This record gives sequence, structure tokens and C-alpha cells, in this order.
Amino acid sequence: MTDDLKIVSTEADEKETKLSESTFVKTIKGFFVEVAELTIFTLRFFKEALKPPYEFKELIKQAYLIGYKSFPLVAITGLIMGLVLTIQSRPTLAEFGAESWLPAMVAVSIVREIGPVITGLIFAGKVGSGIGAELASMKVTEQIDAMEVSGINPFKYLVVTRIAAATFMLPVLVIASDAISLYGSYIGVNLKGDVSFHLFFLEVFDKLGFADVFPALIKTVFFGLAIGIIGCYKGYNADKGTEGVGKAANAAVVYASLMVFIIDMIAVQVTSLMNQ
Repeated sequence: MTDDLKIVSTEADEKETKLSESTFVKTIKGFFVEVAELTIFTLRFFKEALKPPYEFKELIKQAYLIGYKSFPLVAITGLIMGLVLTIQSRPTLAEFGAESWLPAMVAVSIVREIGPVITGLIFAGKVGSGIGAELASMKVTEQIDAMEVSGINPFKYLVVTRIAAATFMLPVLVIASDAISLYGSYIGVNLKGDVSFHLFFLEVFDKLGFADVFPALIKTVFFGLAIGIIGCYKGYNADKGTEGVGKAANAAVVYASLMVFIIDMIAVQVTSLMNQ
């Protein structure tokens, strides 16, 4: 009886091990399949973007919806970001008698790193989920199929315009966010001091250089491209049914936010190598 129980438990353990191994293999296989599909989707975007006809009207419309409609959220975030960073940094600098360095330190921090990354994450949350949910809804309700039947290229009309708009508008939003953050920093400096507007921004622009601004703007182009591609990919290839819409929107936000951090890490490494 005891031997039979041992045999049964051994067989159960073997089945559980095989099941876990098969699940792991499926997960790895699914990951590489999705990476391959995303790569093909990206290559198709570049191919379709270069071929006429060009959907300029839809591109302008998407730039308005993606850029202008996101500005209030980005502006509020930027103002709070500059204000909080200044208030938090002041006591530490005051201990070392380096309070005069506050405008320059905050400016370099915001322009180089904090502004682009925080704005990119806000953009991924708002625009990435919006694109994913919108295209997934069109997929579920078979509007994309209807466009193909009527002779319209849905990929060029829906995907290319949204990715291009995200790529162009995110750097503009980052510039606006940086400017508003610096104004928030100016407010923060004057909460416990009296610094003129002219003197504050004289200190800021004295320390900011081309090497600070240009790499930060370049990486925001890649942020926008990645967010647009991931949002469109998840929406365009969503599963049928209403559940697929929620999954597409959620996956778009998660993967787009992760790509912002990955691209930022690569950009920091490349910039540091170039400055050596």
C-alpha cells in the first residue's frame, strides 16, 4: 500500500514538473513570437510611411488629439515637478551653503532626465492606452475589416498617422513641460527667498548647454515612436470581444512605459560614452 502511494506521488510530481516545463517553454516561445511580430509591424510602418499617398489631414487631426489634448495634463505635471524638486533640494544645498546652485541644479536635472522621462510616462499612460483602446474597439466592431473592403488602407490611415503624430508631438510636449517645470522651480525658489525672474533664468541658461538639451530631445523622439508603435500594435492585433479592448489598453500602457525606461537607459549609456 505504501509502495503504491509512493508510485502515485512520484507520477504526480513528474506530471507537475512536465506541466511547469511546458508552461515555461510556451511563455518563452510566446515572448519571441511577439517580438518577431512587433518587429514586422515596425518595419511595415516605415514601409507604409514612405509610400504615397500621404494622409496629411488625418496626421494633423491626430497631432491635435495626441498633442494639444495632452498639454493640460503635461503642464500640470511639469509645474508640480519643478516646484517639488526645488522645495526638496533646497534644504540639502542650504546645509553646504550652496543655495545659489539651486536654479542650475534643478534645470539640468529636469532638462536632462526628469522632464523627458516623466512626460514620456504620462504620454504612455494617456496616449498609449487611448490608441490601444481605440484601435482595439475598431478591430472588435470590424471597422478595420470594413475599411479594407471599401478599398482604404487601414494600416496607413489608422496606424501610420498615429505613430507619426506621437513621434512628432512628444518632443514638443517635453519642451513645454521643461519650460513650465522651470517656472515652477522659480516659484519654489521664491517661496523662501527673493530672486528676480531675470536672475533666476540667467543662472539656468548659464549652466544649460547644447550637450544637455540635444540628447534629451533626441531620446524623446524614440520615446514617442515606441509609445505609438506599441499602442497601435496592441490595438491593431487585439483579440475579438470586449475583453480584448481592455487587455490591449492595459498592455499598451505597461509595455510602452517599460520601453521608455529601456530607451532612457540606452540613451544615458550612449551619451556617457560620447562624453568620455
